[in-house]
Amino acid sequence: MTNTSALDAPLTIDSDAVLVVIDVQKGFEDTAFWGPRDNPGAERRIGELIDVWQATGRPVVTVQHASPAGPLATGTPGYELKDFVAAITPDLHITKTVNSAFYGTPDLHAWLQERGARQVVIVGIITNVCNETTARMAGNLGYDAVFPLDAMHAFDLTGPDGVTVPAAELARATGTVLHAMRFAKVVTTEAVVTAAKTGEPAAVSRS
Repeated sequence: MTNTSALDAPLTIDSDAVLVVIDVQKGFEDTAFWGPRDNPGAERRIGELIDVWQATGRPVVTVQHASPAGPLATGTPGYELKDFVAAITPDLHITKTVNSAFYGTPDLHAWLQERGARQVVIVGIITNVCNETTARMAGNLGYDAVFPLDAMHAFDLTGPDGVTVPAAELARATGTVLHAMRFAKVVTTEAVVTAAKTGEPAAVSRS
């Protein structure tokens, strides 16, 4: 797990911190398939972080999920990255078929190790699925994982008891687990942007 004191300290963004942009794909706009979502400002905040990373010369990794069928199926319009992500040239592009960005091609862990990068900032879709899985693995692998919870979104899900849990509650639960169990530092986009732009520690706000 990530060091407890590091999670509670003001946020610092390394000069070589890697922004990992997960599955920002057009197929997630299919509301008939996915249902209601939370956080309508997620894409704007993801774009803001991409802009800051490019302006400061930090590396950006994009991740794209290849499904055999459904809205994210390879070769369909839904598989394509949303325009604001497709417009950039990432330092690394990963294709995956499972939840974690660490189980894709090329190998994210090997690439990070080769660069000597120790900090990853995780954003994208879906908060409690691919983003959470990637953050858990990042923490287990010893990375300083930063999780700006407002730069991602989730969808409502129905459990085995037939009760539908709203996306916002699922996202809150994800943030709670990652923070309390020390997998990642759960923060806001504002804190990340401030720390990345100034190079100084930023106060962490999770509200």
